[in-house]
Amino acid sequence: MARNFDYVIIGAGSSGCVLADRLSADPANRVLLVEAGGSEKGHLTEMPLAWFRAMMAQQIGWGYLSEPEPHADDRRIPAPRGKVIGGSGSINGMMYSRGSPADYDQWAQMGARGWSWSEVLPYFRKSEANWRGESEHHGGSGPLTVSRNDPHPTIYPAIVAAAGRMGFAHLDDFHGREQEGFSAVDITTHGGRRGSSAARFLRPAMTRPNLTVVDRALTTRIVIERGRATGIDYVRDSETVRVHAGEVIVSAGTFNSPHLLQLSGIGPADHLRELGIDVVAELPVGHNLQDHASIRGLYEASGPFTFDQQLRFDRMALAAVRWQLTGTGPLTQMPIGAQGFVRTREGLDRPDLQLLVSSVAMDAKVWFPGIRKRRGDYLAVASVLLHPESTGTVLIKSPDPAEKPAIRFNLLATEGDRATFRRIVRFTRELFAQPEAAALVRQELQPGSDVQSDAEIDAFVRSIIGTAMHPTSTCSIGPVVDPELRVHGIAGLRVVDCSVMPAIVGGNTNAPAIMIAEKAADMILGRGPLARAA
Repeated sequence: MARNFDYVIIGAGSSGCVLADRLSADPANRVLLVEAGGSEKGHLTEMPLAWFRAMMAQQIGWGYLSEPEPHADDRRIPAPRGKVIGGSGSINGMMYSRGSPADYDQWAQMGARGWSWSEVLPYFRKSEANWRGESEHHGGSGPLTVSRNDPHPTIYPAIVAAAGRMGFAHLDDFHGREQEGFSAVDITTHGGRRGSSAARFLRPAMTRPNLTVVDRALTTRIVIERGRATGIDYVRDSETVRVHAGEVIVSAGTFNSPHLLQLSGIGPADHLRELGIDVVAELPVGHNLQDHASIRGLYEASGPFTFDQQLRFDRMALAAVRWQLTGTGPLTQMPIGAQGFVRTREGLDRPDLQLLVSSVAMDAKVWFPGIRKRRGDYLAVASVLLHPESTGTVLIKSPDPAEKPAIRFNLLATEGDRATFRRIVRFTRELFAQPEAAALVRQELQPGSDVQSDAEIDAFVRSIIGTAMHPTSTCSIGPVVDPELRVHGIAGLRVVDCSVMPAIVGGNTNAPAIMIAEKAADMILGRGPLARAA
């Protein structure tokens, strides 16, 4: 393999795969993509319904846990990240969501020039082939296929009607002129299979002779000489390899990008010196960690209309054959009955809650009479805090690249976040008290009717809170990188992934990760930005 490249990309996640495609489209560019994990091929990652098993699979994950969370009963919170081609985009729930236009205008107000809504929308459209077709809001011919998840015939109309009684709109599209309301979800599937950036961007590009992909290779250091990044070291099959680069692009994700920068001497100076690491650039790398805090509710369903009915072994076996042969059937869908983006109080300029009503308990398994008892008919409700006040850190523990970093989400650190979750619990109860939604359920099991006071709700939230697994902002535009994503003080080095977000967006983060890479590719190649949206 050649040891000299124009561009070396570290991390074949949602952003890295897009960069590898876009940068290698010019045959004059020699591009290397280095990934710590292996192939994403297989039923576990390609079958949409298997996403939760994929997310928890140790063989394709980093196995991250937070440090004990002081405001969440000192529990260690799981933080799944994909260690596989496609990164977390190969194990996530495939939800297509962008957040609100105000999120990106906020970025611009925070100093991220060029990242306002009118400036990023063209890049969302460029990447996308939406089932609705091309419009002012959507692309129609991009690599990323966005499909409609089939609405549940019982749950969907009931939840939409109940939300309507509370004054919330029934939307056709969360990415149209309005974002607040209830609708079905969009997912990134193609032909009934996961449509990750690995499948839709990287795999077609891998036929190019100027693109080299090295998997199962752990990058251990960015080589920096006289203030410039000149290459990287990685370990593969116990051999250390050094490659040289005209530009190094770190796309390792919100946990691994700051980890690698700190290993390379870029980060909080005092912390690095304590570990015996020479400081190359003092920057707040690893600070400002943000994620969507999330809690789970559970209701007993009033009848046998949930997805648990489909989990009977013989039905699953037939569905698997159908999926394998035709790419159709229930295994191509997500068991999400309805979704809402809402404001839980007056005075907010955008939604602060994402509510997902699922037609199955999260711990349900395939069952068969006489062999394994079925879980039963339940509705699960995920409530996601979209704009948390609490921030955390990602810091290395030692100079050993193989040692996992210390992740501290600092969930529920502020009274504002605690108060929002009280409103969220009460909002969900109000929704299910409406006649249409009330007809779907027999009783509230979690948190349970005995949890009523502020103190009782706070205790419940502390006991169960986790994250929506949307970490961002540890290498933010402003403190760590400039608006063109160049690391301050180090030439030839950029970060391109969700870690550059100045503030977390109010939605799922896979589509923004792809957008960030699309826009970054034009910056890296010296092209002018796409024309602003009207």
